[in-house]
Amino acid sequence: MKILVTGAAGFIGFFLAKKLLLRGDIVVGIDNLNEYYDVNIKLGRLKELGVDLVDSDITEPVGSTKFSNFTFQKLDISDKNSLDALFESEKFDAVCNLAAQAGVRYSIQNPHAYIQSNVVGFLNILESCRHNGVNNLSFASSSSVYGLNRSQPFCTTDHTDHPISLYAATKKSNEMMAHSYAHLYNIQISGIRFFTVYGPWGRPDMAPMLFADAILHNRAIKVFNGGDMSRDFTFVEDIVDGLVRVIDNPASPDSSWSATNPKPDSSSAPYRLYNIGNNSSVNLLDFIKTMQKHLNKEAKKEMLPMQDGDVKSTLADVSTLIKDFGYQPSTTVDDGVKIFVEWYREFYGLKD
Repeated sequence: MKILVTGAAGFIGFFLAKKLLLRGDIVVGIDNLNEYYDVNIKLGRLKELGVDLVDSDITEPVGSTKFSNFTFQKLDISDKNSLDALFESEKFDAVCNLAAQAGVRYSIQNPHAYIQSNVVGFLNILESCRHNGVNNLSFASSSSVYGLNRSQPFCTTDHTDHPISLYAATKKSNEMMAHSYAHLYNIQISGIRFFTVYGPWGRPDMAPMLFADAILHNRAIKVFNGGDMSRDFTFVEDIVDGLVRVIDNPASPDSSWSATNPKPDSSSAPYRLYNIGNNSSVNLLDFIKTMQKHLNKEAKKEMLPMQDGDVKSTLADVSTLIKDFGYQPSTTVDDGVKIFVEWYREFYGLKD
């Protein structure tokens, strides 16, 4: 297949592009290479894919020296005209939209960036698919949509009407926009609610990177809600494994759907929602202990109250993904943290 991966210089986008390339797909990757976090990490990911950029100031598509089936282009999905031109020239078989302004806490500080990228940008993706005959679209949603929902594990049938951050609200809006396009234009669309993703090449604003940096430089790590928090930590390669299964199996209408008695997770449109997680929740303090073990160093802790926009606990029900595609996350937190720490030390040149 010829697949567009948006956000290809991002954490999950990089791993997805690499997996698709290794199995022989033709991949076009785009990313706006913004400065929300250190651009050098984004450039490092691209270098791993054979796109060695001196800096992020590029205007033309760049081929890969490692993968003849990969091309990268700096492009912002909120730029409708450039996105339309790309779709018209490339004729994609499938699109996976991972481009978004990420971060729950940053959405409180800079809300306009989230509307521009996550709402306007996603509308442009939908319109480009509609007008260019792309009938296989998958897109990143988030466990944040569950908001104030206290029932766990989180199921795709749960109500998601009470988001507690603008980031979560934009992801919920993506799901609703996608369903309308699936219904109106018969585009096969799958939304993926990612749970806490970690691993090598992760984002510097996420807990594993923040913890490793603080511990190794003798600074206190910030522990919110006194450590009384838990997350469904999921290794990035397990996330990508589930995502590829979704891309390979475009959504179809639910044959059991009934207009008079619709099920919460069914639709007459070719539209599906899936959780992708590790199917287990880990206490934050236990995760920190695992980090200490593999860093071989004790952490100093600064206990803080719960932050605005955060939730106390997440746990994914991935039974639908298991039933439909045989998905099975296989990386334990201990193994995943070990792999992450090894990468972190190598990337930043820190000796064990």
